[in-house]
Amino acid sequence: MAKTLMPTDGVSLAAEANRTWDTVEVDPITLRVIGGALNSMAKEMAQVLYRMAYSSLIRESEDLGAGIFDVNGRELCESDSTPMHCGSIPAYIRGVNRRLAGTYKPGDVILHNHPYHGAAHSPDYGVIIPIFWEGEHIGFAGCTGHVSDIGGNFPGLCMDVVDVWAEGKLMDSMKIYDGGVRNDMLIQHILDNVRTPEQNRGDLEALIACSRIGEKRFIELLEKYGLDVVMSAADRWMDYSEEMLRSRIRAIPNGSYEAPIGYLDDDGKNRGVPLKVAVRVQVEDEDVLIDLTGSNDQVPTAFNVPFEGSVLPVAVSAIRTILLDEHLTEEFVPQNDGCFRPVRAYAPEGTIFNPDFPASCFARFSQVNRIFDSINLALAPVLPERAIAGSSAALCAIAYSGLAEDGESYWVYIEINEGSYGARNGKDGMDAVDALMANTRNNPIEELELNHAMRAERYELRDESPAPGQWRGGIGSVRTWYMETDTFLGSEADNRTDPPAGALGGGDGASGSFIRNPGTPDEEVLFSKVTQEVIHAGDRLEIRMPSGGGFGDPFLRDPFAVLSDVWDEYLTAEEARQDYGVVVNTDNWTVDAEATEQLRGSRVAS
Repeated sequence: MAKTLMPTDGVSLAAEANRTWDTVEVDPITLRVIGGALNSMAKEMAQVLYRMAYSSLIRESEDLGAGIFDVNGRELCESDSTPMHCGSIPAYIRGVNRRLAGTYKPGDVILHNHPYHGAAHSPDYGVIIPIFWEGEHIGFAGCTGHVSDIGGNFPGLCMDVVDVWAEGKLMDSMKIYDGGVRNDMLIQHILDNVRTPEQNRGDLEALIACSRIGEKRFIELLEKYGLDVVMSAADRWMDYSEEMLRSRIRAIPNGSYEAPIGYLDDDGKNRGVPLKVAVRVQVEDEDVLIDLTGSNDQVPTAFNVPFEGSVLPVAVSAIRTILLDEHLTEEFVPQNDGCFRPVRAYAPEGTIFNPDFPASCFARFSQVNRIFDSINLALAPVLPERAIAGSSAALCAIAYSGLAEDGESYWVYIEINEGSYGARNGKDGMDAVDALMANTRNNPIEELELNHAMRAERYELRDESPAPGQWRGGIGSVRTWYMETDTFLGSEADNRTDPPAGALGGGDGASGSFIRNPGTPDEEVLFSKVTQEVIHAGDRLEIRMPSGGGFGDPFLRDPFAVLSDVWDEYLTAEEARQDYGVVVNTDNWTVDAEATEQLRGSRVAS
């Protein structure tokens, strides 16, 4: 069952330390060297994973996470990849420990993807390797990656499914290597139950190799410095990260900060029924509670969120990102268990953010991005220098699939389309970039056209003007695919019936859309969430991603920046006049300073 909590309580991902080492003093130089080594090994793990992986989602989009963890599941380091993947691995370890604690042996390799026992969601395979030193279990090397298919009702992505078992093959703490002995029959059974066995086999081997290189590098570090020094240094780094985050929290006035109520399009089945997202940020001294009370009840589709594996990581990532923004923080602050300690989250049982077993929770990324977006908007009034306006916050994951030529398997391609960021104090929003919790890359069009019967006819920024503001909102992407063969389409996107919000006087952004055969008599607007819609050969699919909100009063925008936007065709001269109070002379591409001053002054006077 889902975790039952009192409304005043919260849950933290931070683990208690049950030390199996002696704490020693570590000099500053050694401390820095060990910190750098931990950071480097996590990055190397990720490099191994995405270079070896077969599926484009891991190989090209880098939808993965990797890191080293102590015996208690505390995160010592993580890769610079998808925050959700990295932040959920401690929960994977807790889920595995509940079954296997006390049974680990050198050479074990554990595969896990159960969303009610720590996994971010079932397509995210987690591979965990216990690390031994001088015969003692002292930690874990772990990684996760989104594989192309896990079986279940539909290829790639599924929305309209009855429960968690219908999602696909669930692996709960399964030893695919037991004391160094590979269980080939178990692995073959797993691969026999997916539609993309070749891709999954390659991805699984890449995940194993990733964790093994982490194990190897961590043991090399222990061989050089010893367990006591390495773990004492890791403790220092975790304490440092915790104190840096707590110091930023202490600067926020105590209080309860609520975001405007948001709404997700629907649950993928009950059309026209939006889902409520309620987010409250409670700041008390140096602790933060993210309270999701008031959010929608769980739904009968896959559009629910695993609490421990997805909600908790997004709460931590949002607070850390806002308060320890690398652009505004001179000191290096590593991401580790220390960042989990000041942040808790609460979601009532039986809601979309804490569903009751066995509800499906396959599709959860649009929801968690809205949590992040709402945390940011809730804190904007007290953190105007750090918060941003509303972002697209609608990760658009689409699976295209069809029967392979051999007639025995499927081809499955999962792409992430790019929305945009909202503007912030001093900076325009970033255009056509994956926003907030995802941190994934776009897949090259050439790779898809080379391997699948689809052709990209358009891939660029949206035509609509960006949201006005002293700093303008980012512009989402638009992509048009031409289908050369009948293709199944599965989507867990959210086009945002409520557009990304402007902040502190900025204008709202723009919602997204899916359109079949745009600009023709056969034009059809599709829902953002679909379950195996067929896009026929000769059809076109246009995907428009949301554009972010503006920040600050548009009439305070630098007139030269407005002129540049007109020059770059982001705005028309009329929009510059109407939205920004700037008069642009397009004959000689100058700003009419006198007319601009008069126009802006007339608004103030009125």
